[in-house]
Amino acid sequence: MSQLQETNQTLDFFCDFNKISANVAEVEMSLNTLNYLIGKDDIAKGVNEIWQRDSKVFEVLGILIAVRDEGKKPVVDGKGNVVLLKSFFESSAKVVEFLDGTGLTDIFHSRRIKNLVDYVFGIETGLDTNARKNRSGHIMENTVAKLFSDASISFRQEVYSSEFPELSVLGTDEKRFDFFIETTSKKYLIEVNFYSGGGSKLNEVARSYTELAPKINSVEGYEFVWITDGIGWKSARNKLEEAYNTIPSVYNLTNISTFIESLK
Repeated sequence: MSQLQETNQTLDFFCDFNKISANVAEVEMSLNTLNYLIGKDDIAKGVNEIWQRDSKVFEVLGILIAVRDEGKKPVVDGKGNVVLLKSFFESSAKVVEFLDGTGLTDIFHSRRIKNLVDYVFGIETGLDTNARKNRSGHIMENTVAKLFSDASISFRQEVYSSEFPELSVLGTDEKRFDFFIETTSKKYLIEVNFYSGGGSKLNEVARSYTELAPKINSVEGYEFVWITDGIGWKSARNKLEEAYNTIPSVYNLTNISTFIESLK
């Protein structure tokens, strides 16, 4: 526990600007058309004018309120009915209702937004923070991969259990492992993760691996290895301890060198 690292975040952890730019580029032409509404006194008239030219540009309105999947987002309309958000983009009148109801009409009137492309770039940057948990996991995978490579350990990443008929003990559900290493005496199936914060996810992961490891280890020539780190485990110490006492091979970034030496 004393070896757990506070964070594995590098500067590129916070925002994936390549992805953000790509997301904005997909809707840029529509956003430039909608810029016509900024500063308009009569928003309804402006909407009708755009609708007559190209009604499809309004399909991007969801991103202006930080919603991506309008087709699955239920909302309550002005009549108290539950409808899908995308239904507001099916007529110019519904578009005006959407703009009025969300407050965007006032934003356009007041010119508090100067350019919708720049505005959406900011929204995409905010939404991208939701991907940070995944990025933390990828950083951990990259860290472990580099440690293996530096030690000249041959490995494969993202290997599925279906490759190994011997692992029928895992049932019909296909399981993906972060790493696979094969030596002359054993095949190692490895999971890696990093948790800088607490939460129920840690308990679920520890319980899952506690159940998974004995099944894999019961098959001759196979071993399950768990490499995890992060001070988030301080909030789930008991579950980690249970797993540690059940799974023979649990490592963090400090003592992973022990595992690497054993592979050599």
